[in-house]
Amino acid sequence: MTNPVQATLDYERIQGAIHYIAQNFTRQPGLKEIADSVHLSEYHFERLFSRWAGTSPQRFVRFLTKEYAKELLGQSKDLLEVTYAAGLSSPGRLHDLFVTYEAMSPGEYKKQAAGLDISYGFHPTPFGECLVSATQRGVCGLSFQTAEERETVFQRLRTAWPGANLRTNAALTSALVEQIFFALPASKPPTLLLKGTNFQIKVWEALLRIPAGQVTSYDGMAAMIGHPKACQAVGNAVGSNPVGYLIPCHRVIQKTGALGGYRWGTERKRAILAWEAARVQPAVPA
Repeated sequence: MTNPVQATLDYERIQGAIHYIAQNFTRQPGLKEIADSVHLSEYHFERLFSRWAGTSPQRFVRFLTKEYAKELLGQSKDLLEVTYAAGLSSPGRLHDLFVTYEAMSPGEYKKQAAGLDISYGFHPTPFGECLVSATQRGVCGLSFQTAEERETVFQRLRTAWPGANLRTNAALTSALVEQIFFALPASKPPTLLLKGTNFQIKVWEALLRIPAGQVTSYDGMAAMIGHPKACQAVGNAVGSNPVGYLIPCHRVIQKTGALGGYRWGTERKRAILAWEAARVQPAVPA
């Protein structure tokens, strides 16, 4: 049972650390500096912060930096000015930060993805038709739908990437579908380009660590990211997964063993799990 006095002390330390980061993130403070501000060792502070905030102190600094840079870009500041105002050492670091957490470069974000080329196509898969979309940096979307739902899911893609150039490219997208669904299980999957919040990306990264043919619960996912009490937030992040199948949100079930929901239908989830299990398990001799 948690000691109430200790819990209060822990909260006060986290509150102080978050305040310190918010006041100093443009200097890009290191872990030791932040830990010293609340009189903890780096080891204990990192564990405490991750347990309370659901993310590491370093990720929290990067999140604040990225949000501040977005604000400056929205004011039409130039990229070099934004880089140094956010406390980054070079435009390359700003570029990497945006590509990692916004799935676009700072320049593309400033123009609301204007000029970003996204190829898309509708293709059959073992689980019904999918819409797959990709940039030169990787697959940025995969959804399942019926023919009647094509326009709806296409508009969702357009909303997710405002200003981007959406172009059909059957040669590229059909090759991606072949690689995703029909290559050997040991084959290397395509590169992903993810756009989401810090917490969402952390959950999606954890999903990628669940092996094919295995499942976990939402509780298990919350424990996997070091925030065991965040089951509801984990569920929301799982449900907002933009790249179906490749980011295997279908491998998360209820802790009771029930299948649970799925963004693209529970029957499709059941079919994907059965298909994966059959592919990874050796056939039983007749």
